Amino acid sequence: MASITVRNLDDSVRDELRLLAARHGRSMEAEVRTILAAAAGRGERSPNALMDLYWARRGVDVEVDLELPHREVEALRVDFSGHEFG
Repeated sequence: MASITVRNLDDSVRDELRLLAARHGRSMEAEVRTILAAAAGRGERSPNALMDLYWARRGVDVEVDLELPHREVEALRVDFSGHEFG
């Protein structure tokens, strides 16, 4: 596998890449690999990675509201009221 170094990258671009990576649940390095692979038309394709970067560069936060499916089983609730944490 090859490695590259990107010099003179704006801090704001780095910060936006870090946010994108967090949104997608991967490291910043993995996010950059995904974006580069998609831009080169190879490898794993993340259909939203380039558009997310495009909109992030313009200061637009695109959010999608999805309706959550009904849960058949109620979530387990834990009562910590009798415990002392310190």
